[in-house]
Amino acid sequence: MDDSRLDGALLRAEGIFAGYGKMEILHGVSLTVRPGEMVSVIGPNGAGKSTAFKAIVGLLRPRSGSIVFDSREISGLRPDQVLRLGLAYVPQGRIVFPQMTVFENLEMGAYIENDTARVQAALERVYALFPILSERRDQKAGTMSGGEQQMVAIARALMTTPKLILLDEPSLGLSPKFVTLIYEKLTEMKRAGYTMMVVEQNAAKALSVTDRGYVLELGRNRFEGSGQVLLADPEVKRLYLGG
Repeated sequence: MDDSRLDGALLRAEGIFAGYGKMEILHGVSLTVRPGEMVSVIGPNGAGKSTAFKAIVGLLRPRSGSIVFDSREISGLRPDQVLRLGLAYVPQGRIVFPQMTVFENLEMGAYIENDTARVQAALERVYALFPILSERRDQKAGTMSGGEQQMVAIARALMTTPKLILLDEPSLGLSPKFVTLIYEKLTEMKRAGYTMMVVEQNAAKALSVTDRGYVLELGRNRFEGSGQVLLADPEVKRLYLGG
């Protein structure tokens, strides 16, 4: 692939080696995202997709490699430091504060923002994107359906007005109706100017809406290209799309 198209990248992770204890999971993974793009990272279980995200956001310290975000080297920074630079992370599993209301969950997302006007502006943007959260602002998050909780988790990440959002398995465990809805919302977010990278088991769904995709296998880059090219690739179809 012509790498010149990726000049001016917002995120460029190159040659990342990382793992847990003595177990090496990533063996030189490289991922790049440009401003305004929606990029998917797919591959079988154990490919290292979520580990790559954890290394980028500071939950896991890479053993080697470079992670440059917004022209700054961030490998080794703590997650709170990474967040302050404008990189938000939505972990898998619909993690919300169940005893707090929707509004309180969103407030928690803005804890690094001291400007009340900016918090209010972010809240209005989030409610415009997810009207149901405005209607349910006083409902405890723990009483909502899985799909609604996922919307709360995504909306909470948007409260810092991030430059890049990493979403780990946003459709995991959701009903088909909510998978469709979450992907409609991600497409709306892209149209609204958000830059995103998405780890997804539902490979066909992810590739159908993203600009570019990476296929990881056993902690290494296996394929890379536009979403449509990867969807049509016979090898990708055979190995990862059940085709």
